[in-house]
Amino acid sequence: MIPAVNPKYLNERNRRRWVDYAGPEAPGTIVVDPYARLLYHVQEGGRAMRFGIAVGREGRGFHGSATVRRKEQYPYWAPTKNMIRQDPEVYAALAGGLPGGLDNPLGARALYLYRGGRDTMYRIHGTMDPASIGKATSAGCIRLFNQDIIDMFDEAELGTPVRVRTRAESLALEGAMVELTSGYLVPATATDLIEADRTANEAAKAAAEAASASASARAQREAELTGQAG
Repeated sequence: MIPAVNPKYLNERNRRRWVDYAGPEAPGTIVVDPYARLLYHVQEGGRAMRFGIAVGREGRGFHGSATVRRKEQYPYWAPTKNMIRQDPEVYAALAGGLPGGLDNPLGARALYLYRGGRDTMYRIHGTMDPASIGKATSAGCIRLFNQDIIDMFDEAELGTPVRVRTRAESLALEGAMVELTSGYLVPATATDLIEADRTANEAAKAAAEAASASASARAQREAELTGQAG
């Protein structure tokens, strides 16, 4: 059974929802925007179902058109040779791979994208870490909440076209984004949210610096008292 998503992760951009869609893609297309961290499943009538996504390093290394040619339930996962080479302390012990399950980095389902009959190594998949959705991550491709990838798995037939936007396409269609201290994105036009985040971050830093200074002063005073006692 798939655990329910903690409500605190279901912010406005992460929550699956119907939206108006003005992009050029035909109905049925999956559109991935790694820069705005959104995924759209385009429908008729200028509408789309929008999903929040987490984007790993590999998720920013591909753009353009592809096709869903494989679908797996509870997929097997193994780190790539590149992942092992770049971070052997984390991935070398996992070189043999992991069986499918909710503790697998690909989560409950995976869609495998091909271009020209060849595997792009680009995946749209679930997650073992729902707190990551809406954020940038160190590894992986495109993650959705497990409930959302199950929905996409059921809706997307083999042969479904996929478009992965470039940064320029994202800016043209979504506008500029700003990452908050929380790791979530907001539009650059959301100046009130951005300013509130900056103010809260500065206050937190000031409080941490004050606490550190107080601890240092207390330690120094204790050392002086110990010296006097000796």
